[in-house]
Amino acid sequence: MLQYDLVVVGSGPAGRRGAIQAAKLGKKVLVIEQGKRVGGVSVHTGTIPSKTLRETALNLSGWRERGFYGRSYRVKEEISADDLRRRLLITLNHEVEVLEHQFARNRVQHIRGKASFIDASTLQVIKDDGETTQVTGASVLLAVGTKPFRPDYIPFDGKTVLDSDELLDIQDLPRSMVVIGAGVIGIEYATIFSALDTAVTVIDPKATMLDFIDKEIIEDFTYQLRDRNMKLLLGQKADKVERLENGKVELTLDSGRRLTTDMVLFAAGRMGATDALNLQAIGLDADSRGRLKVNPETFQTSVANIYAAGDVVGFPSLASTSMEQGRIAARVAVGAVAKEPPKYFPYGIYAVPEISTCGLTEEEMKERGIPYECGIARFRETSRGHIMGLDTGLLKLIFSLKTRRLLGVHIVGEGATELVHIGQAVLNLKGTVEYFVENTFNYPTLAEAYKIAGLDAWNRMGDIKSEL
Repeated sequence: MLQYDLVVVGSGPAGRRGAIQAAKLGKKVLVIEQGKRVGGVSVHTGTIPSKTLRETALNLSGWRERGFYGRSYRVKEEISADDLRRRLLITLNHEVEVLEHQFARNRVQHIRGKASFIDASTLQVIKDDGETTQVTGASVLLAVGTKPFRPDYIPFDGKTVLDSDELLDIQDLPRSMVVIGAGVIGIEYATIFSALDTAVTVIDPKATMLDFIDKEIIEDFTYQLRDRNMKLLLGQKADKVERLENGKVELTLDSGRRLTTDMVLFAAGRMGATDALNLQAIGLDADSRGRLKVNPETFQTSVANIYAAGDVVGFPSLASTSMEQGRIAARVAVGAVAKEPPKYFPYGIYAVPEISTCGLTEEEMKERGIPYECGIARFRETSRGHIMGLDTGLLKLIFSLKTRRLLGVHIVGEGATELVHIGQAVLNLKGTVEYFVENTFNYPTLAEAYKIAGLDAWNRMGDIKSEL
């Protein structure tokens, strides 16, 4: 029987980062991956594919240039599903090659197969050819990720009614689409297809969307979506979804409204991919959505030598945070010291337009009773924004009136997921409004919006010197 210091189940962001961290500490590591190639959901059906699809859609549609050349402007007149898929395959192949090289360079062993527990230290691995092998690990890191939630009342067929994994294999771009679910995944795909001039309608039982984002940012984002004729039917539930003989799909909402569309994307939640692990053999229970409960500091489960990280442990379910969780879990699992990560991490939503946020929202400031001031900058106020043809985009900074420290940065618009890191650094290093007022930013850049927003807040907060 093969023996290891750490056995990692899953090779997504949490699994691969955990495996490489343990290997760098001189430990013998095995990664078990049931997919055809390493990389997990992040590489093959989630993070990388959706962001590649977004970039391809924006490039081929000429979306970024329409501010100059009008809404009818296109780089490629007829965009097909094959156009989107071509770039996707190139990107995925590159990602897999990089990951396989990382494993080889760090001497991380990996095998392909489905893993299940025999006991807390022993796993059975069933390979594609039916061959079975057993491996043991002093510690086990579960980084199995998630899979789309597929309720029985949705007639999935992989062609006109799909989940988010199946969407990547469509043969034709639909002229109309209904997205069920206004969460991160649903909104990302809804706005990407809208940029390709598909008529998109979003349905969600909740009356609001993306509630963890600053409300002012969501209001601006919502305005932009409606301005380009996206339909947002919030506070309404799809009671019935039915495929019609003419190839279209009909939805009946609880409001009595009926919609007919070419394609339905069901993106209302994901399930932890834990059902095949035989968790009962080790006395470990998953919740109703297949997720595992862990110690938030060590990522240890209720079974001492079993750890879990990534999407399978729930919020925030980001590739970036999953990597850190995997690294910390692996260090703890092999007996190394693990420092607590910085308090604030950025959240990126790769919609069109992008949203990114770090720190406290204005709503959280009110709840905590912290006196504050906000600074706002619009991208059209920057010279770089003019050059790029941007007429939308907003950066919002939130400062404590008492300490003058930056406590929140929230951005909607082009490049938001890149720009947020300036605010993240200032936030975690406990910088104040003076950082933005007194520092020089490259000109012309969108980053100059930080200075504009900083001055906007400083003008109302007053000069600290005058208060001494």
